[in-house]
Amino acid sequence: MEPILECKNINYSYHSMTGETPALNNINFKINKGEFLSIVGPSGCGKSTLLSLICGLISPECGEILYEGKNISESSRQHFGYMLQKDHLFEWRTIRRNVLLGLEIQKKLSRETSAYADQLLETYGLSAFAEKRPSELSGGMRQRAALIRTLVLKPELLLLDEPFSALDYQTRLKVGDDIGTIIRQEKKTAILVTHDLSEAISMGDKVLVLSNRPGEIKTIVPISLDNSLSPLEKRNCSEFKTYFNLIWKEFESNEDET
Repeated sequence: MEPILECKNINYSYHSMTGETPALNNINFKINKGEFLSIVGPSGCGKSTLLSLICGLISPECGEILYEGKNISESSRQHFGYMLQKDHLFEWRTIRRNVLLGLEIQKKLSRETSAYADQLLETYGLSAFAEKRPSELSGGMRQRAALIRTLVLKPELLLLDEPFSALDYQTRLKVGDDIGTIIRQEKKTAILVTHDLSEAISMGDKVLVLSNRPGEIKTIVPISLDNSLSPLEKRNCSEFKTYFNLIWKEFESNEDET
């Protein structure tokens, strides 16, 4: 099976008047269609930089990123959906009109795409709030609306940059469970950047662990938990603690290297 995404020998540094700051070094990995990859590592190790490289916001200094076998620079950005830490919903638009925003920008708004947006709102429990303003929704519901705004564009690859970090812990658990389940149901390929090891394990098929800056891949841990279970349910599996301890040891070795 040809991977949907492949990073080959990726290096990247930030440059300023005071010098060069290496961010990523010799990054190599593949992700297949329908897989969910979690990326973890210490603060400042280049996790978000890697997402920016994958979606083409910046270009690698060395190596190449392939999407469906083609260099990322030759691929349409419309294949990608990006979900950030904040929901970026506009208060002057209703939830439904926020969901339709990407379709409007890309000039794809039609009777068919509008109906699909309504279907997603219904399926994922927001149809009753479609005419509400963002301030009238909980933080979790707003994040669900932000995901629907992304899904309505039918991206092949979802990039999630710590999308739950602004939420309190209890809400974060519930929203992570909801969004992880939605991504599985929609059969999307996804890459999640997170600081939360439990979140990474419960949502991912694989967990990629980066070292201290400049980020290098220390290990990629395959996760063999039952994907018919929700992320919250996976946390109760007997194997979950084994995965957590394995990845935590990699973090401890990061500390030893500093």
